[in-house]
Amino acid sequence: MDNRAMEQTDTTPVHLIHVDPDVNMARFYGIEMQPTLFGEVSVFRTWGRIGTNGQVMKVTYDDEAEAVDALQKLNKQKRRRGYVPVGEYPMAASPVSHWAFIRHCV
Repeated sequence: MDNRAMEQTDTTPVHLIHVDPDVNMARFYGIEMQPTLFGEVSVFRTWGRIGTNGQVMKVTYDDEAEAVDALQKLNKQKRRRGYVPVGEYPMAASPVSHWAFIRHCV
């Protein structure tokens, strides 16, 4: 089995979190692309408090290039606002304390 991390591509789904225990903040943000039956591409955004279903928004684009641009733009915006990929979260080395905090927030 190959243990290397999955390579990021322009169309790889993005899963981000923003956690700040000092202000009781635990948020998630997801972005992914899916083709439609009519040859278009939809970008799905999901966001909310970790531990909830959150909200979903879908925007459909005429072609994949437009959808990729939208996905990349949203990813950059969220990272500038302090969101980090789930696997890069600083508490990842200590999942017990991380999940204890998450349970506390819900």
